[in-house]
Amino acid sequence: MVLAGRSYDEVFGRFRWQIPAQYNIGVDVCDRQAADARALIYRRADGSVEEYSFGQLKKLSNKLANVFEGHGLLPGDRVGVLLPQALETAVAHIAAYKAGLVAVPLFTLFGVDALGYRLRDSGAAAIVTDGEGAARIASLRAQLPKLKLVLSIDGAGPGAGDFDTAMGRASDQYRPAATGPDDPALIIYTSGTTGPPKGALHGHRVLLGHLPGVVFPHNFFPQPGDLFWTPADWAWIGGLYDVLLPAWHYGVPVLAYRAAKFDPEEAFSLMADMGVRNSFLPPTALKLMRQVPDPGRWGLDLRSVGSGGEPLGQGLLDWGREALGVTINEFYGQTECNLVVGNCAEAMAVKPGAMGRAIPGHEVAVVDENGAVLAPGTLGNIAVRRPDPVMFLEYWNQPDATAEKFRGDWMLTGDQGRQDEEGYFWFVGRDDDVITTAGYRVGPGEVEDCLAKHPAVALAAVVGLPDPVRTERVTAFVVLKGDQTASEALATEIQSFVKTRLAAHAYPREVRFVDSLPITATGKIRRRDLRQGAMPERPA
Repeated sequence: MVLAGRSYDEVFGRFRWQIPAQYNIGVDVCDRQAADARALIYRRADGSVEEYSFGQLKKLSNKLANVFEGHGLLPGDRVGVLLPQALETAVAHIAAYKAGLVAVPLFTLFGVDALGYRLRDSGAAAIVTDGEGAARIASLRAQLPKLKLVLSIDGAGPGAGDFDTAMGRASDQYRPAATGPDDPALIIYTSGTTGPPKGALHGHRVLLGHLPGVVFPHNFFPQPGDLFWTPADWAWIGGLYDVLLPAWHYGVPVLAYRAAKFDPEEAFSLMADMGVRNSFLPPTALKLMRQVPDPGRWGLDLRSVGSGGEPLGQGLLDWGREALGVTINEFYGQTECNLVVGNCAEAMAVKPGAMGRAIPGHEVAVVDENGAVLAPGTLGNIAVRRPDPVMFLEYWNQPDATAEKFRGDWMLTGDQGRQDEEGYFWFVGRDDDVITTAGYRVGPGEVEDCLAKHPAVALAAVVGLPDPVRTERVTAFVVLKGDQTASEALATEIQSFVKTRLAAHAYPREVRFVDSLPITATGKIRRRDLRQGAMPERPA
């Protein structure tokens, strides 16, 4: 749908959406590809490599779709996918889409609280996971009355069936559901500032909506020899819909490998060894890679690198050209409406600090609180006009929150910014309190809720404070119960409590003990005061 051109105006002017009346993501990324074409290259931690063709993906996903149906799952039922980058992760998604089910990606580092909330809220009927995930789900089973099926790729266990056994009994023939572009396909939970996370429900058209935002920032992807990899987990929209599924739409192979912890030298080595040509590297990954001396020793052969989540400055862009051999194309979006602004070094000038211009096919503007478009240079809300194929259908079971997201036909992103005379967008800051840390978006409400469960905590507030590597570090301001004494040991205990119960990326890297918290007249925490350092700290 995106045609190459010599200028931004040419590309934007020639673009037209092509959304068919019947469309299924699973069929698109698998069944219509050449059966013998290479689809997935799976690099294991021990260095061994396995390759899978689109024909193998088709048979495996057909089998799993039959397993789902055999256990009574019906179109519209939700399927949790709690796995890292792996063959089974992709198969579970494709099978769910083919069967008309709704996939719910789940991050493997989620603790029981975070995992339990998402499974209860979505009403998941099935889950595909590994042994570790199955054990966590077993502890939650009493809270999940709608759960019919748990399959573990590590074999049967308490409350979980063996994935391989189930697949071995199933037919590899399957007739996919005749879904339309607006039929539900995916729920991805997004962070919020108040209350629990919200589930952004997307239709099958969401993949088609992502394509321009992949083609454009990756310098008119695909090109002969392209091979895609990202360290971003496939549980997030950046890994799943910025890389894996768009690549397979175009028949381009994807490398699957995600270490337990990002190692910048390993990233260089991996991309060189495996011949990676295209990569989505979050800003935190780039900052860590920038610290590695003499990156030229790996002899990378990259064609395109995209990044998003925070502005890239002149220094990082200059480093990218020298160390990676390409201009890093920054892009912008969010779970509800992804990849709507971006750069393409082959079609336009890249301005350091600017997110880029509207991706072809999307209408983006800066508006005021009433949805009126503001003049260039004026600070306001970055917004996207509906209808738009990449835009979410609604927040799952939250009609009021869905309505609040819009001003007329403009969907407010929740980000403040400005647009210059040439159409470039400049991010200024969030108009809420979501924390961006190491490429993840963390909602303070969820962390605060977990902190409140610690027996020593009376009150807690969470904010993001500037961090040179992570962008922001999750920082907790804690008021202790009367019988508790502040100490470094208690701070460490509180950190561990949140890390194990919520998620490893969301726990507070810093705990500050205070005597009280700044509260508004209506009882809301004034997080701005905390970010600005207005609170005296109680010594530990």
